[in-house]
Amino acid sequence: MWVPPLRRDVRALLDRRRNPFFDHGEAEYLLARREGRVVGRIAAIRNALHNQTHTDRVGFFGFFESEPAPSTAGALLQAASQWLRERGLDTMRGPASFSTNDECGLLVDGFDTPNTIMMPHNPASYEALLLGAGLAPARDLWAYQCGSVEYPTPVPERLSRATSLVRERLGLTLRPLRLADFPAEVDLIKRLYNRCWERNWGFVPMTDREIEHLAAQFRPVVVPELVPIVERAGEPVAFGLALPDLHEVLRHNRSGRMFPAALRLLWALKAKRLRRLRILLLGVVPELRGKGIDALLYHHIWTAGGARNITWGEAGWILEDNPVMNAALEKMGFRRYKTYRLYELAL
Repeated sequence: MWVPPLRRDVRALLDRRRNPFFDHGEAEYLLARREGRVVGRIAAIRNALHNQTHTDRVGFFGFFESEPAPSTAGALLQAASQWLRERGLDTMRGPASFSTNDECGLLVDGFDTPNTIMMPHNPASYEALLLGAGLAPARDLWAYQCGSVEYPTPVPERLSRATSLVRERLGLTLRPLRLADFPAEVDLIKRLYNRCWERNWGFVPMTDREIEHLAAQFRPVVVPELVPIVERAGEPVAFGLALPDLHEVLRHNRSGRMFPAALRLLWALKAKRLRRLRILLLGVVPELRGKGIDALLYHHIWTAGGARNITWGEAGWILEDNPVMNAALEKMGFRRYKTYRLYELAL
């Protein structure tokens, strides 16, 4: 079920000169070898922006892969923890490659379905490897699904009613992303993102360069109608970001090479052949939370997705201790189908 990433994207991610994460972070890449053959890998990560935001001394590990041998996994995790300890950090958390703004969490439930775009997938044996090395669970991240790739799922009537009421009561307008004014729209989303998530556990604000770097990667596959922006009296107060699940095409590209996968991907997008999407982000400014604006965003994405022949959606990830978001999804007919877990080790 694992979908291979594009090798080009992985190279760019790991490149200390190209990835703007390294403006405020550092990492050491480690390999485990047995008789000359690579049998495992890990990255030890220091994220100064995370430590500054949360006033802590937490370090991270990411990009973890290992043969199913406790000795190999233990050696990798020990080497990463030693690197972090030498830099004055008192906790190791992960997997996060490089932060919660990237792929993070270890899949512990939901192995029978493929991962969506920017979500990880790993063998079921990895959980025992981490526990055996002394790590303990820190937080669960939940992913929800709704719909079917075989047939359309109508928008729930209660969601449509709620949308009309919220619009009228709060005087809201909703518009899609303006591709013609892309740089300004990216700046707007950056400001909203850092404001909407600032109190979340594990949140790390994205710098200007990180947002611009991510936007440049996504621009060729962004569907404006799937990026709704909510305004009140001309001021942006909420946004959603959903992307067609590119893994529908990339899942069959076992080599991870760019061509001909890129051409197939662009054709599938243009021909509206993709049936799946992932809702990556859904944010409302703090002063307007709990007023139903999230329902407005979900309704728009659901409707716009249907117009593109998209019949299945994933929402997530969402923290296990976010009862408002989790309950809202369940009321709309979403059901939890994957659990990812972050682990910690005291250093």
